[in-house]
Amino acid sequence: MDGSAVVAFWAVSFVLVLTPGADWAYAISAGLRQRVAAPAVAGLLAGHLTHTFLVAAGVGALVSRAPTLLRAVTVVAAAYLVWLGVATLRTAAASHPDAGGPVGSRWGWAARGWGISGLNPKAFLLFLALLPQFTRASAPWPQPAQMVTLGLVHTASCAVVYTVVAAAAHRVLGARATATLVVARVSGIVMIGLGAFIAVEQLT
Repeated sequence: MDGSAVVAFWAVSFVLVLTPGADWAYAISAGLRQRVAAPAVAGLLAGHLTHTFLVAAGVGALVSRAPTLLRAVTVVAAAYLVWLGVATLRTAAASHPDAGGPVGSRWGWAARGWGISGLNPKAFLLFLALLPQFTRASAPWPQPAQMVTLGLVHTASCAVVYTVVAAAAHRVLGARATATLVVARVSGIVMIGLGAFIAVEQLT
């Protein structure tokens, strides 16, 4: 596979990863609880890998050709994001490790992380539009293998950025109960806002 294509893709991908969104909000929320940060980030990464394999397998192209199905999936994903944001607001008071509130299981945080990234229709469409642009039909590798490679590059960037974001949230805000509460609430509002925006965009 052409190394220049990988580098070019990484440059575009990394800029996108650095853009705050629902993934960042979730990583911050998990970082404030420290012990669930790793599974939460792992769940986010699993969602990106899901998009990668769907696009590489050609499933993404099939779904994109069925507007009704794609719209339905998008609305469901938006509703899930809103629900998760509401849940984050409800448990915001437990964001501080000493608050005594429930933290939840590691598997639960991983599953919700997968839901945020794996069910994100914007991320799916981005993969669908971006991955094929950096593959070459003339390359020694089959195009699906090239897409998987690029997806792994993107996921590696996500792993670094989300881990740093979660660690920074714990280090900077973990000992500040008021700041922790504010950030947790902002994270919930961001998720609700993004979900509502996506839903309205599809329904109108």
